Amino acid sequence: MDLRHLRYFVAVAEELSFTAAARRLHISQPPLSQQIRDLEIELDAGLFVRTSRRVELTAAGTALLAHARTILSEIEAAVEDVSALGSGRTGLVRVGTTGSVLMGPLAQLTADFARAYPGVTLRLRELGPFEQVAALHARRLDIIFLRHPPPDPELRAEPAWRETVEVCLPAGHALAATNRLPLAALAGEPFVSLRLRDSRFSQHLRDCCLAAGFTPRVEHEVVEAYSQASLVAAGLGIALVPESMRRLGRADIVFRPLEPPVPNADVEMLYHGDRSAAVDRLLDLARAARSAA
Repeated sequence: MDLRHLRYFVAVAEELSFTAAARRLHISQPPLSQQIRDLEIELDAGLFVRTSRRVELTAAGTALLAHARTILSEIEAAVEDVSALGSGRTGLVRVGTTGSVLMGPLAQLTADFARAYPGVTLRLRELGPFEQVAALHARRLDIIFLRHPPPDPELRAEPAWRETVEVCLPAGHALAATNRLPLAALAGEPFVSLRLRDSRFSQHLRDCCLAAGFTPRVEHEVVEAYSQASLVAAGLGIALVPESMRRLGRADIVFRPLEPPVPNADVEMLYHGDRSAAVDRLLDLARAARSAA
C-alpha cells in the first residue's frame, strides 16, 4: 500500500462517486477504479459496495477511512514541519551578545526578526566576548555579535554594522567644551576601561591610544559598558565607548566625537558554516539592514 492508494481511496469515500473522485483528483476514472481494486486485493477486503446508482462504503471501508485520514493528516503535518524548518520559518536561534552591542541595531534587528518569523524562537544570551566564542564552538549558541572578534578558521565572520568610537566624559568636564577631540588630548586622563583580558575591543582601543602617542592611564577596569557609564558619571574617569552608548540618554555624562583617524567599534557576526535555515534568515535580515543603512 502506498500513499497514492490512500489518497485515491479517501477521495472516493468522501465523494461516494468514482466520477466525482476522478474529477477531484484530476485523473480519468478507469485508472482510479483500477487503483481501488488493487487496494482491495492487497487488503483482501471489499471497500465499496458498487451499484449502477450509487457507491457505499463497506464496514471495512469505513474502518480504513478513519485510519487513512489520520495517516494522511500526519504526513501533511510532517511535510509542513520539515518544510518550515528547512525554509527557516520555524526553529530556534540562540544569539550571543554583550550589553553594549544590544544598545546598537541588534535590539531592532531582533524585533524585526520576531515580526518577520513568528514561528522561530530567538533567545538572546548576554555573555563576555570570549565566553561567546567558546559557547559558539560548543554549539550552545548559533550566532554571536562581537566587536573585534578573534580570527578563527573554524567560524565564518562578516560585518553586522559599522560604529565609531566616542569619548564619554562626566558632565562639566573641561574637555566637554570641545566639540571634537583629538585622541591625544586624552593623554594623562584617568580611564575607565573594559577589562583588557576579556575584550579584544579594549585591546584595540589601547593600541589606538599607543598610536596616538600615549599609554592610557587605566584607573578602573569593568566588564560592561553600563559600568563604564556609571563610573564616568561619578567623576572617576573618562571612557572610550561605541557611539551607540549615546542611547543611554543620561544627563550626568556627555559624549564627544574624535578627530580622525577615529577608532572603529564595528560589530561582526560569527557563525558556523553548517548553520540552520533559521540562522540564515537572521543573517539575511541583518544584511538587508546593513545595506539600507
